[in-house]
Amino acid sequence: MKFIHTSDWHLGKMIYGRSLLEDQEYFIKQVFLPAVDREQPDFVILAGDIYDRQIAPVEAIRLFDWTVSEMAGREVPFFLISGNHDGADRLCVGARLLRKSGIYLTARLEDAFEPILLEKNGESVQIFLLPYFEPAEARDVLGDDSIRGFSEAYEAVLSRLEEKRDPALPSVLVSHCFVAGSTASDSESTLYVGGSGEVGAGCFRNFTYAALGHLHGPQKAGANGWYSGSPLCYSFDEEKQKKGCTVVTLKGYETDCRQVPVVPMRPMRTLTAAFDQLMEEGKKSPCQDYVFLTLTDDKPVYMPVDQLREYYPNLLGLTSQWLQNGGLEGLTGEQQEKRELLKRGGEKEIFSAFLTSVCQSGATEEDQALFDQILAQVGREAEQ
Repeated sequence: MKFIHTSDWHLGKMIYGRSLLEDQEYFIKQVFLPAVDREQPDFVILAGDIYDRQIAPVEAIRLFDWTVSEMAGREVPFFLISGNHDGADRLCVGARLLRKSGIYLTARLEDAFEPILLEKNGESVQIFLLPYFEPAEARDVLGDDSIRGFSEAYEAVLSRLEEKRDPALPSVLVSHCFVAGSTASDSESTLYVGGSGEVGAGCFRNFTYAALGHLHGPQKAGANGWYSGSPLCYSFDEEKQKKGCTVVTLKGYETDCRQVPVVPMRPMRTLTAAFDQLMEEGKKSPCQDYVFLTLTDDKPVYMPVDQLREYYPNLLGLTSQWLQNGGLEGLTGEQQEKRELLKRGGEKEIFSAFLTSVCQSGATEEDQALFDQILAQVGREAEQ
């Protein structure tokens, strides 16, 4: 059997105040569904964090509703679980009715203990849908007050699932968790501090394949666990991750995995250069990517965002090495010397550099005298 594993869509995600819903719609319509049509999988898995927050924006709900309808129309079984970002009780409304259309959604732990047997073309596979859950939920559902922490909770829950696993059949577990030793990204919500939110990769040892969600970088987790990763970048430290969906072929109890790359509507990247260089490059070829810029100038630049946004319309953030505390790293000797001069010159040097940047001329004696007068007045008011 062949299936597609994806996760962490985070529909309705905002980054630096910018909605990514248009990019997410592009992914679903131009990448995901065409991949389903092209690959002709026997089923598809979405391993949690369908939405970015528990009360999702209306537009995100509409996009997900449209996607579910498209999958039902293709008659490809669609297996989904809730993640730590999803509102489980809201998400699972109508879940029983959806199963009649081949949409298998599990969002509550108490509904996770009956595997789905999928039979196609003379082959069979057991699919276990284990949504994100807290240790307290495991204590309540299993009636075991001794359970403490995620690791114990997962061991206890998976032990119960093991009772329903048929060793004569390959099995796929769908889960949303943080496997110890895996690599996280800035955009992922920290479950718990100090490792208490982690689970051991050995938890999944009895399953043929563990389709995992939560971490945004595609990576292996133990002998048979795999994070497909998020299909889009949701923080700038993810720019070098190879985003995609995972196509898995079950060959008995063995698996063969390959990535279907996602080419996003707008890539996300960081750029580090001097202001003039960025302006020159932007004028030559305006950049439509999502960008975060770091200016290397050794003096202040007047309203750099407003000037650069004409050529970088999707500029999401900007910082300046000149403004960073102790920001001498990465500068040439000449730049460091100029930085030290600016530090020693204090407010007067900054004022002069500001006028040079804005008015294309330095401060006159009258300008400097007026600045000194205002600075002294501000100092007196601050002392009062």
